[in-house]
Amino acid sequence: MEAAGWQDLTSRFRDHLVAERGLAPLTVRNYLSDIAPLGDFMSQRDIESFSDLDRRGVRAYLAWLQEIGYVRSSVSRKLSALRTLFKWLKRMGIVEHDPLPARGAFKLDSRLPRFLSQDEAEKLVTSPDPSSDKRIRDRALLELVYAAGLRVSEVGGLNLDSVNLDTRELRVTGKGSKDRVVLIGQSARDSIKVYLSEVRLAIGSAGPEDALFVNRYGNRLSERSIQKIVREYATRAGLGSQVHTHTLRHTFATHMLEGGADLRVVQELLGHSSPATTQIYTHITGREARRAYMSAHPRAGSVTTPPAREQEEESAGEDTGNQWAKPKQPRQA
Repeated sequence: MEAAGWQDLTSRFRDHLVAERGLAPLTVRNYLSDIAPLGDFMSQRDIESFSDLDRRGVRAYLAWLQEIGYVRSSVSRKLSALRTLFKWLKRMGIVEHDPLPARGAFKLDSRLPRFLSQDEAEKLVTSPDPSSDKRIRDRALLELVYAAGLRVSEVGGLNLDSVNLDTRELRVTGKGSKDRVVLIGQSARDSIKVYLSEVRLAIGSAGPEDALFVNRYGNRLSERSIQKIVREYATRAGLGSQVHTHTLRHTFATHMLEGGADLRVVQELLGHSSPATTQIYTHITGREARRAYMSAHPRAGSVTTPPAREQEEESAGEDTGNQWAKPKQPRQA
């Protein structure tokens, strides 16, 4: 769907929520935020109109949301917003059939977030060669996202005064406008220093922005541009086009725990308000530890996958220890 068509439709939907349903401004904003990813999905898949979005397409959209990092509760909320949207679309005659089945018919997969191995992460962040200003900027961006585990909105919101290279700290504004301090390692610091000294000053003179990451016109990089950069270099590195900034965030958390970091420290660095949100990564490291043991220990036998009962325990999140096998230390974060 074209951007202009999406904006026109969401504007009409906003008027419906305000005028006909009398919803509060914050509720309206939440509705529009929850349906916004659908516009990106339709644009990427070349779906030109809502009438072309069938039940299979909706299933693909929900799977895509989980792939790019939305947790099940967020996907459920977005599905609820879609029900309201399609009910209105049908009443307006924009679609003939609602592709969403009755409540409860869609079972959302409890998927573990995708993350990269240490070698894959290394390959990704080092893929931009310093042959151009753009690639120097992109190298700094990739190093920083992996080093700090930032959300795409947090990366885009960074300003020049957010970075302290002497202490290797970033001041980040996360969800709910909550500020936190995160750390970066030597590799990220060096890449950002080169970017600031050799590229950012020259680019920034073209525009008024005080943003850390800017385009060639000196304007702040949009979230979409940041995602595009990550996908571009992931494809070049042979990692596929389904690697997103959230993949690097998951990778950061997983590698920190694999390296022995305390769960509460990782929770604070990620900006999670609840430890339950961070807990999923202990499930991942526990699974990887089991796989490493089964393939490496001489008395483990030839079984490379856990028996059925142990698989059930894994899916229930009971195997959460990361102390069984400690792999090599990750690249400096």
